[in-house]
Amino acid sequence: MWQINRIFDKTGSLGAIVAAMGCASCFPALGALASSLGLGFLAQFEGLFVNTLLPVFAWITLLANIIAFLSHRRWLRAFAGITGPVMILLTLYPLWQYGWSTYLFYCGLAITLSVAIWDIVSPPEKACRADNHRFV
Repeated sequence: MWQINRIFDKTGSLGAIVAAMGCASCFPALGALASSLGLGFLAQFEGLFVNTLLPVFAWITLLANIIAFLSHRRWLRAFAGITGPVMILLTLYPLWQYGWSTYLFYCGLAITLSVAIWDIVSPPEKACRADNHRFV
């Protein structure tokens, strides 16, 4: 079960970043990065990326982090893992018309990427182990 959760988490995080990189006009910093990596051809799919793929991958990441919390009970990791996708989704839906929402979006992407790297470097363990019944 944990392997499936890790796959969903990494897929969601990577997908959200790639989808954002395809939107040169919406997110200039990521658009410049994408162009320098040779992904400028993705600009023609901008509507698909912003309206469909980005929210789908953000939802996948959010659900994967909620499931991870339910199995590991790590509050700090859960808070960090849920904060990034929620910031992305808030930017895409209710807060899009505000000028500062771009900064919120970039922070959400940075948090999502940081948590994904954190999970690779230091995978979570259960907070309560069945063999000794104490918190670690």
